[in-house]
Amino acid sequence: MTTQTIKRGVNLKSVALPAEHGGWGFLLEPILLGLIVAPSGWGLLFGIGMLAAFLIHQPIKITAKDWLKHRHTDRTALAEKFMLAYGASAGLILIVVAQNKSSDFLIPLVIALPLMALQFAYDLRNDSRDLIPELAGGVALGAIAASVAILGGWDRNPALILWGLLAARTIPSILYVRARLRLEKSKPADFLSSHLTHGLAVLMAGGLAATDQTHWLSVVIMLVLFLRAAWGLSEYRTPAKRAAIIGMQEMGYGVFTVVVIGLGYLA
Repeated sequence: MTTQTIKRGVNLKSVALPAEHGGWGFLLEPILLGLIVAPSGWGLLFGIGMLAAFLIHQPIKITAKDWLKHRHTDRTALAEKFMLAYGASAGLILIVVAQNKSSDFLIPLVIALPLMALQFAYDLRNDSRDLIPELAGGVALGAIAASVAILGGWDRNPALILWGLLAARTIPSILYVRARLRLEKSKPADFLSSHLTHGLAVLMAGGLAATDQTHWLSVVIMLVLFLRAAWGLSEYRTPAKRAAIIGMQEMGYGVFTVVVIGLGYLA
């Protein structure tokens, strides 16, 4: 089977790119935040490596499922090629960075490994859209911000707090979007989980700010997100005609959040 025949019979995009578009925001937010608070060439290179590692998720999921079923199709062959290409790119970049910088930047990634494994286990069961793998994957990607900050000269503990702030943005956001999507479909929605986690995020940021481990702008932006969720799940909201609109709005809030947090640290 030639490469030309494989490409003609398989949807290239479905193999090369993630099926869940929401993950792009959770990938780009930590890279952007890390580069705002601690810009460096090594951090940027690491971010590119994490992009390759993020892209490997789709082809490795396809390949693993087919291998487990002892099946090898044209789609499997193409997925294997993308898996090797993405994996080699990510691995090479990690090796180059590790040879030139302290290995401390790997600590957040090691901590995030169980979350990545949990998400992948759900993927193999075709349950990637369940709440648990969504939370695990979103929080795990936040570790990138801590690694980029360390590569930019930050100490480990403040960098991990940066990851904590992203988790305080990610978890409530996922719960809010899930509730909002159900609400737009006139289905029962879990408002309590969204409101409770947003409130806890405000309290966590407030505690960190009160102990000088972050700045008060972090509290302000968490409060803004809380108000956004309260309005978005209320009867006063503007109904969204398509789910993609809610997704784009959340990406906008995500970028706004990391910019505010980042500028607070710079100030």
